[in-house]
Amino acid sequence: MVATLVEAVRVTSADGTQIGALRIGEGPPLVLVHGTGASHVRWLALFPRLSQEFTVFAMDRRGRGLSGDRAPFFIEREFDDVASLVDSIGEPVNLLGHGYGAVCALEAALLTNRVKRLVLYEPPVPRGLPNRPHGLEERMRERLAAGDPEGVLVTYLREVLRMPEQEITVLRSSPAWEPRLATVLTLPREVRVEDSYRFLPERFEGFVTPTLILAGGASAPFLQEAVGSAGAALPNARVESVLGYQHLAIDRAPDLFADAVIRFFQEPGPAQFVAG
Repeated sequence: MVATLVEAVRVTSADGTQIGALRIGEGPPLVLVHGTGASHVRWLALFPRLSQEFTVFAMDRRGRGLSGDRAPFFIEREFDDVASLVDSIGEPVNLLGHGYGAVCALEAALLTNRVKRLVLYEPPVPRGLPNRPHGLEERMRERLAAGDPEGVLVTYLREVLRMPEQEITVLRSSPAWEPRLATVLTLPREVRVEDSYRFLPERFEGFVTPTLILAGGASAPFLQEAVGSAGAALPNARVESVLGYQHLAIDRAPDLFADAVIRFFQEPGPAQFVAG
């Protein structure tokens, strides 16, 4: 039976910011960290499946939904936010991050010893290929100033995710569109992750947490390269492809995505993987 109780929970992050999450379900704890231009709402399609197996904590990253914000913004504060939520649960947790949220989840796993297993869906670690065209942030801020939130979001989808027009059309007609429009104020600062964050593989040489890295088989080249870089850096990781889908496989193939995640989290034992 799917759990029906949904409860809002809040924790205080290292800098005093209140971070909120929705808790639903029963079973071992699972923390979900959404990506750019999203909120906890992005996981709604997965709640029915995941809440049957786990106590799900779908957090709002700072600056949206149930969570507060604080200036100036540094990406490292988001790592603290995830670690603070994980530590507040009081027992080992499974952790799943999507896109920018996968970077936050990965770095948070270095700050706490309570991450049992980790799933990263296309973490855009900045390695090699650029992930945005010149002047993107300025164009997005101009659209914000002109009162055009949809233009900001579409610009991000086209120029960063390289999403085909038919994919944008599907997303625009989905329940996820309006919640994404509500988060556009955070988009310009997040496209700057390439400038504010450096992925240093040497920091993960002793990282033993079993990790599954998922890649959309049809995703943009910079995301494919990022997945390869992350997979090579983590000694106990394996990479799997969600064939035929892009960065939003959660929306287009929620059952397929949920199956992959649940299988991994429920694998027996500590599961030592061989890198490469």
